[in-house]
Amino acid sequence: MNLFDVYPLNDITIVKAKGSYVWDDKGEQYLDLYGGHAVISIGHTHPHWVQRIEEQLEKIAFYSNSIRIPLQQQLAEKLGKVSGKEDYQLFLCNSGAEANENALKLASFHNGRKKIVAFSKSFHGRTSLAVSATDNKNYIAPVNETDNVIFLPLNDEQALEACFKKNGKQISSVIIEGIQGVGGINVAENSFLQKIRQLCDEYGAVYIADSIQCGYGRSGKFFSHDFAGVSADIYTMAKGMGNGFPVAGIIIAPHIKPKYFQLGTTFGGNHLACAAALAVLEVIEEEKLLGNTATVGFYLREELKKIPQLKNVRGRGLMIGFDVPEELKDLKKNLLFNQKIFTGEAKPNVIRLLPSLALRKRDAEQFIEAIKEEVAAPSNSPKGGEQASTQSQLV
Repeated sequence: MNLFDVYPLNDITIVKAKGSYVWDDKGEQYLDLYGGHAVISIGHTHPHWVQRIEEQLEKIAFYSNSIRIPLQQQLAEKLGKVSGKEDYQLFLCNSGAEANENALKLASFHNGRKKIVAFSKSFHGRTSLAVSATDNKNYIAPVNETDNVIFLPLNDEQALEACFKKNGKQISSVIIEGIQGVGGINVAENSFLQKIRQLCDEYGAVYIADSIQCGYGRSGKFFSHDFAGVSADIYTMAKGMGNGFPVAGIIIAPHIKPKYFQLGTTFGGNHLACAAALAVLEVIEEEKLLGNTATVGFYLREELKKIPQLKNVRGRGLMIGFDVPEELKDLKKNLLFNQKIFTGEAKPNVIRLLPSLALRKRDAEQFIEAIKEEVAAPSNSPKGGEQASTQSQLV
């Protein structure tokens, strides 16, 4: 049997990882500034994370949600404390797409409506409703096509107001990434998020903060939506939640009441997933990673802005993007194969940086020196006969 060929791959096999570094099967070391699509939040194989999982594995790895799992309540309490959302409710699942799927479904249950407002260049996942609310026709199969999703320009308050005036009593939810990841690191303006909150309150719609990539501290605040000083009704989480262990969830404002059997999951919230997620929160808190994210992220953005060939450096914390001109179209590939540095990209010609929140300043300095070397010699070709991946598709 062969693997179903859906990903273009780099000819690299990673066999070991530690902190912000990974090693291939030939012993070559790479600086990882992509974190496996923003998944690695506290550093590869963090010792506390490893210990938490190993200790749990010796006790019980899994049982169904038909019994009490105290680790789930411990996770809910720790997540409430670290995120500042202690009065919210937690539902656990397995992936970002599943989190958004459940959020959209719960919103519709809550107000009995069908319409969803999403935005240009959005990415919310590859399952039924999540992909329908994703602004990329290549991902939407005919069975996913629906008239229930209204796409609007990001940060266009007039278009948003007009949409609510026309469809307000039909709109179930507004789903928005605080910082678009796959779309190219586009930041939702504070005033725009405030307008969403205002209109959702006015018309009885549910504000869903897609925090799959931009949440869990990546922006320098726990949720990037926090910069706007508003609270969403539902936050979706995944990527950095388990530091590589599959775990996801949604947290739900107290005015949205649960009912039996509306939501459900087999594997969500299992013992190992909760142990991994607890370890992540404990490390974020103990090692003050939100502060590190803000500090190192600011350094990176300011240094990147000094490189004239790079355009429109943007983002928050350690979620950073910048545009490169056509003559630097191979920059990501050259960074990987010449400089041994993993980065990501989004089309067209956007480099994405999504490293561990524990990235050290000296690692950031190494990257700045490497990128200066590459942009100074844009004709460089990568050393090797590799096949470059389109990492914007691998989320």
